[in-house]
Order: sequence, then C-alpha cells, then structure tokens
Amino acid sequence: MSQALVAVLQRRGRFWIAEPLFPRAAGAGEAHARGASRRLTLGSNRLAPPRKGSASEGQLVLVRAPGMSRPTHRGRDGGGRAARPGRASIARVIGRPDIARDVIEAAMLDRGLAREFAPAVEREARELASAPPAREAARRDLRSLPTLTIDPVTARDFDDAISAEPLSDGGVRAWVHIADVSAFVAEGSLLDREARRRATSVYAPGAVEPMLPHALSNEACSLVPGRDRLAVTVELEVRDGKALGVAFYRSLIRSDARLDYEQVDRIFAGGERAQEPWGKPLQAAREAAAQLGAARAARAGALQLDAPEPELAFDREGNVASVTARVQTESHRLIEHLMIAANEAVATLLQRRGVPCLYRVHEQPQPERVARLVDQLVSLGVQTPPVPERMSSSQAKEMIGEIGRNVEAHLRSAEARSRAGDPSIPATGGRLALTSLVLRSLQQAVYSPRNIGHAGLGSDCYCHFTSPIRRYPDIVCHRALLSAVGGGEHAPRAAGMAELGEWTSTKEREAMAIERDTDAIACCFMLEQTLRKQGYDEVFDGEVSGLISAGAFVAFGPHTAARGTEATAPPAYEGMLPVRRLQSADGGREWWELNEQGTILHGERSGSMLRLGQAVRVQVTRVDTVRGRVDLGLAG
Repeated sequence: MSQALVAVLQRRGRFWIAEPLFPRAAGAGEAHARGASRRLTLGSNRLAPPRKGSASEGQLVLVRAPGMSRPTHRGRDGGGRAARPGRASIARVIGRPDIARDVIEAAMLDRGLAREFAPAVEREARELASAPPAREAARRDLRSLPTLTIDPVTARDFDDAISAEPLSDGGVRAWVHIADVSAFVAEGSLLDREARRRATSVYAPGAVEPMLPHALSNEACSLVPGRDRLAVTVELEVRDGKALGVAFYRSLIRSDARLDYEQVDRIFAGGERAQEPWGKPLQAAREAAAQLGAARAARAGALQLDAPEPELAFDREGNVASVTARVQTESHRLIEHLMIAANEAVATLLQRRGVPCLYRVHEQPQPERVARLVDQLVSLGVQTPPVPERMSSSQAKEMIGEIGRNVEAHLRSAEARSRAGDPSIPATGGRLALTSLVLRSLQQAVYSPRNIGHAGLGSDCYCHFTSPIRRYPDIVCHRALLSAVGGGEHAPRAAGMAELGEWTSTKEREAMAIERDTDAIACCFMLEQTLRKQGYDEVFDGEVSGLISAGAFVAFGPHTAARGTEATAPPAYEGMLPVRRLQSADGGREWWELNEQGTILHGERSGSMLRLGQAVRVQVTRVDTVRGRVDLGLAG
C-alpha cells in the first residue's frame, strides 16, 4: 500500500489543508491509516523539491506526511528505506477532482502504484532499447512470413503476433510469435528486479501502470508493424483440434499489419475485405482457432462462459466520452485459442523436461461447492445434471463443464425470450448473475512451481507465456523454455520459485482490484454526465446481478428508450438497490429475507420475490464518483 495521501488542497485562512479524497480502507498500514484518516495541515502550497512551483486551491495533490514512506524499488516486495520524518509537503499536483482521468490517476496513486520508474531503471531500458545485447543463440529469420497482430483498438503494447498457412491434408500450420523480452531483461538486472517487484502491468481506464518502461513496453519489445522485432516463436501444426509437431525457437519477425478485434469481426462478417499479404493467413488462423475451440469445448470440465467488461473512451479534457460493454466475439476467440495452445505446448515441454518454472494452475472444484452451485441454479430454474450422492473431485470437474454448457444454453434461450418481448427477462437473459454464480463456485487460478493442471480450461498442463511485456511469470517461462531448447538462457532456479508464485499471484489480485475500482469510478463519471443532461428521473432497464440480505446489486443501462436496439448490449453500470427502498407488489412496506441459496429475496408479507437475473427498472438516487458507487431505487 502507498504511504502517501491523495487529497484536495483547501485554504483555511492562512493555512493550507489537505483534505483526503478517498476513504481509508480497513487494514491499511498504520502510518498510512493515521495520515489518511484525517486532513493534514501543510506549511505551504509549494511543491516539495525537486519539483518546482505551487498547487492551487481545489486541486488534487499527492501529499507526503511525517512518517510516510516513499515508493521503493528494491527487494522482492519493494524493500528499500522509508523517507525521513518531516513536515507534510505536496509531492505533486495530480489535477482536478471533477475530471475523471485525474481522479483515476489519483486512485492509482492512492492504491500504491508508483506511476513512474526510477531514473536508473529508465536509463537502463533506453540503453537496451537502442542496442539490445547479442547474447542469445542464433535466430530464425521469419521476416518473409506474413505476420499480423490482433488487439484492442486502444492497445499500445503488442506482446503477440500470429502467422498461419493451410496444409494439404486439411490441417493448419500456425506460428505464435511472442515478444522476446528476456533478450532485453537479463535475470538479476535492475530492470529485472523492478519488473519482478511490479509483477504485472495494471490497466485502468485511460491509463496504465506498466511493468516495463515505455522504451521497452511500447517500443523495442512491442511487435509493431513494419519494424524488425525479436521474438520467441511457437510453431504448431493443428489437425482435428490438436496441436501437433510443436517447435520452439528464437526468431526475427516483421509484422505486416496491426489489426483490431472490431476490424477482424467485420472481415469475418463480410463487411470489410482482407488485404494481402495477411488475408489468407488470417483465414488459415481462423480455421486453426475453430478446430482448437471445438476441441476445447469437448473437454470434460472446460468452461466457456463469457462475461462482459466495460470499455471506456476519454475526450481531450480527460472526461469520459463513452462507455460500452466489451463482449467476446470470434476475433477474440481466435487469439484466445491460439494463445492457449501455445501456453499448453510450452508448459508441456517444461513439465516433461523438469525445468523449474511457474505454471498457471487452477485447482479442481470442490465437490461441496459444486453441489451448492447446483442447488442455486435449481432455485433459479436452470437445468442441471444429477448430483452424485458422494461426489469425487473428478466428478466435480466433469460436472462443472456440463453445468457451464447448461448455463450457456439457458442464457441463449432466455435472450431469445427477451427479444420476443418477455418483460421479466433482461436483454442479456441474466448472463451477469449466472456467470458470476458459476465463477464464484470455482477456486482462483494462481501461479505455482507445482503443476496441478488448470481446471477452468480442462488442461493438464498450462502456463502463462504469451504476455511477457505485462506479466513477470511469462518472463520466467520464456527463460525456462529457452534454456530447454538451446535458446541461450539459463534455467530459472528452483529455490524461491514457490515464494515468487505467491508474490506474483498476490500482485495480480491487487491489480485486478485496482482495475475494478477505477472502472467503477470512470463509469460513475459517465453516468453522472448522462444524468446531468437527462435528469435524475431517467428510468433504466437493469438486471439483478447479485443479492445480499441488505439488498440487490443491479446492472443497468442503457436508457429504456433504446430498448430493442442498444438494450441488446450488456449493461454498462452497476448500483445498489437497498431493501429499504423495496416495496411489495401492492405498494406497502415489506420485510425481505434472502433464501438459503442466496438467489432470491422473499417478501414475507406479500410473497413478492426478487431473483438473480431478473429484469428490473430502476432510477438513480445518488452517484458517488470518488468511491465508484451508485444508489438506486425501483422505478414506479
């Protein structure tokens, strides 16, 4: 956690006051909690050296108070020395509290992100970017091979590129090219220690806290089109959904095109023409991914549930310009299936040769949690497989896969009924609620040197290899792979690998929490803008996405007037509908009780019900942009 305070600067007579912007979470470090739980009086509004200038009243500022530590850059988890005690001072000006991008920046600082690299780390990155070390084995020159990248339109760092060609026997030869970060980041170097400390990049709306400095993440390592780039290539022959004839080697590639998911979907739908030289390779990659996807769907225990995520755009002033829900399409699945195949191939080789690495593991579902999931789904009318009297772990794994398929079929049927005009079913069919139920019944995937398989993917051997620009475990797997195939790297040391797995898993969870919180802040800013224009009496279509005894979480939007068009898209916002605002069907006061399965709120007096996945119409009563919270009431 950061030991600094994000605050709004205020003037009180001759004093300058730092008023904390964010509420302090329980469990924060003692010095942090003590400094952030109350306002601080500052000696002046001038910035602390080496920065120059001063802050103005009403601005967002970063303050360091006596006893607060500066972000550090050493050790497994940061290490380093704390700042010397002294008078509270303004470390930097962040911006304004009414600008979404500035509040998101403030939230990232408040959650402990550095938002900059130490000068020595930046210098090392620039030096390596201008002259990468020639210490690895010979590379295969694949620059004549048609190659392309497919990423979100907003992406700036490109870890992976693909090539493909059809084979005469109906198979497909596919190449998965991954940025060769290990060629730049030597184990034990300053860059390596900093990447290990950060462990992952953090992607907030309109901002990123990169694991590697810009000179590498966005330039020298990024597989941008038209530039020679160092890569590690996994060469696959895909036949009948199986990846055969695997080869691994260092390579030199040149991407021919930078495509985005929307563009590829238009090409697949016939709305845009594919260009050469990448048109035919794209079609071959599509065929390979289709085969791999079909085989994955047939795996016992493999889950394939899509959950939408918010995608936000900003204007030049830093305000949220739009918010949409990003859903999985064929273009996303094309990349996903090829990356999964490459990750499995790498992990299988490392397991077979006994090379120390970090596997991506996902424990088998616990039988008792699967049994509870079945009970919850039955309460909601979802068809489920029969539950064995004594369920084994292998049976639980198989059941989860079948449950996932049943839930997906139920959702498609519900979506069709919604389109036919059933007002009790939201446009998504209740996808958010049911997907969340299934995912919460599972264990959390983590990094470990011990391979126990990946239950969610139905994979016996899996690792993360395909995103070394943004994930440290991927760099570890690159070094392990290259040591195994004569690629000029030393094998990672087994000692400390378990501790590294725990550290990177913890940092991943922290990053996910920051991303979730900043998404909520950005969505609240957008919602507030909408309500200022259209009024707080606006009525929204929503679906009950979660239930607790205190009330219902409701995913809602877009506006009800858009029903039949935009309403087919997943909801963009989420808020809390407290039970105190819920009336019975006849309009009277009601006492609500949550059922044992946690899926239905019952009104004791009237028998009214509020179910997970149910369609509701709501109005916004309050938006707290800083906390990313929305309070709701039922529309009359």
